Amino acid sequence: MSCGDPHETDCSEVLDHLYEYLDREMPDGECAKFEVHIDECSPCLETYGLEQAVKKLVKRCCGHDDVPADLRSKVMGRIELIRTGQPVPEQDVVAEAVAERTAGAEARGASQD
Repeated sequence: MSCGDPHETDCSEVLDHLYEYLDREMPDGECAKFEVHIDECSPCLETYGLEQAVKKLVKRCCGHDDVPADLRSKVMGRIELIRTGQPVPEQDVVAEAVAERTAGAEARGASQD
């Protein structure tokens, strides 16, 4: 997406890294560059506001559940692979972690019988 106006930072770059910006996971210099862009670009500001609202809603509705350490570790490992440009396995990390937890719960239930 592009608003058609010239900007120092292209709209597509801002939108590609919007969640990094929202989560404050980018260097301060990059954040400042994005802030300037969002302040002068109404389509990106609108998208930013929408994504920020969705993030707050998800936090409010789902923010009470702790993420299992093994799932967090797998997801962070996958993110690191992506950041370093390494090939990422195709399996679904979340589904895999849920299956492992389900199998563990079933095994504990069977041992109690």
